[in-house]
Amino acid sequence: MIRNYVAGSWETSKATELLPVHNPATGEVLDQAPLSSAAEVDAAVRAAGNAFSSWRRVPVTDRIQYLFGLKAKLEEQFEDLARTITLECGKTLGEARGEMRRAIENVEVACGMPSLMQGYLSEEIAPGIDELMIRQPLGVCAIICPFNFPGMIPFWFLPYALASGNTVVVKPSERVPLTMQKIFEVFEAVKVPAGVVNLVNGGREAVDALLDHPVVQAVSFVGSSATAQHVYARAAARGKRVQCQGGAKNIVVIAPDAPIDGTTAVVADSAFGCAGQRCLAASMAVLVGGARQTFRDSIREAAAARVTGCGLDNVQMGPVISAASKSRIEALIGKALGEGARASVDGRGARIPGYENGYFVKPTVLEGLAMTSEVAKTEIFGPVLSLHEADDLDQAIAMINSATYGNMACLFTASGELARRFRSEADAGNIGINVGVAAPMAFFPFSGARGSFFGDLHGQGRDAVEFFTKEKVVVERWPKALSRMF
Repeated sequence: MIRNYVAGSWETSKATELLPVHNPATGEVLDQAPLSSAAEVDAAVRAAGNAFSSWRRVPVTDRIQYLFGLKAKLEEQFEDLARTITLECGKTLGEARGEMRRAIENVEVACGMPSLMQGYLSEEIAPGIDELMIRQPLGVCAIICPFNFPGMIPFWFLPYALASGNTVVVKPSERVPLTMQKIFEVFEAVKVPAGVVNLVNGGREAVDALLDHPVVQAVSFVGSSATAQHVYARAAARGKRVQCQGGAKNIVVIAPDAPIDGTTAVVADSAFGCAGQRCLAASMAVLVGGARQTFRDSIREAAAARVTGCGLDNVQMGPVISAASKSRIEALIGKALGEGARASVDGRGARIPGYENGYFVKPTVLEGLAMTSEVAKTEIFGPVLSLHEADDLDQAIAMINSATYGNMACLFTASGELARRFRSEADAGNIGINVGVAAPMAFFPFSGARGSFFGDLHGQGRDAVEFFTKEKVVVERWPKALSRMF
């Protein structure tokens, strides 16, 4: 059974309810995840709280030594971790390797914390008075993770929280707990002090216990928008700092001058990579002018030709996460057809030889779906791309800016003028120009807008440093008369 890690020790949960952890490619049960109780969450939070007073006083140059050790061990365990991600999450081994590389990049950036959390000072703001701003850690921070990137997304937050002097409780998705088990074995191997990092497995009860706990000072979350709103509202109402990355319905715009072959390859990777289960997946392609027919033909061919199967095999796309997800995605495709769309490539009912019990949905291309339809507004979170038309770039940008979500928007064009206007006017947190997945490097924030993000400061980079520290302003005066008293 999957275990919790509290106060430097592995613990078997006392939970009576266990959820099976499935291999999405085969349907076999890999392990069982406990739904830990609020009492077990409380024990982990209190362990983190007890460790905070000493951890915050460890010099930042010493704190990052643990991160250097963490990076080295993650590199040693790289292939095993990637394989574990593929086994429990379903993505291809290449995608899993890319995920772990991004996780390690965040550790590398956080190793710069001695510079990143520096304050500033102004001398003689008045006669004999100096003023300075210093950054200090918050306390216990909770990280609540989604299923789709079990290795990477925790690292948008975790290394920054630790390096800046906070202690942490991580709650991984109960669907994919195996990767974090192995990562916490790495924390144990580098001898991070007891209580500084803690792991609690569970479901909604565990999440709400973290949101309500008076010792928890900050919450980082990634998941659906509905859950993000719940987390943000509940934690903020209790005075906590909160950053919540929500859902997406990302639009890519194909200008008439975009090179079709290269654009098609990039958009296909965006829409169907990771089986469409990423918040930066292309969900809707808006075809402008002359791109309408050329791109439509080429994306149909690319979708139909994409090789789907077990992520450990030589394939381009793996399964979706669960039988329930497969049913949901196929039902939404059916709903789209009921709303007047047609599936020029239909991925429902996929059967992969040798993996008949897997949760496979092949790439799907929808055409004729009205922008006002329910499916056009719903995050499908599967390998489904709908095609839409616009007369010009202004109309395409209006589609982006009127959408509920604002995670990513991309433009494919050979025109610098169009690109410059697009990046200025398109209202989305992450903008791509001739890029299908506008995933920021670790030293940039992972942004988001409207229904895709709730909060002020994002994960990664300087935003993470600011989120996990509080600013304290000190005004000092040392008059001579006072000094003679000592």
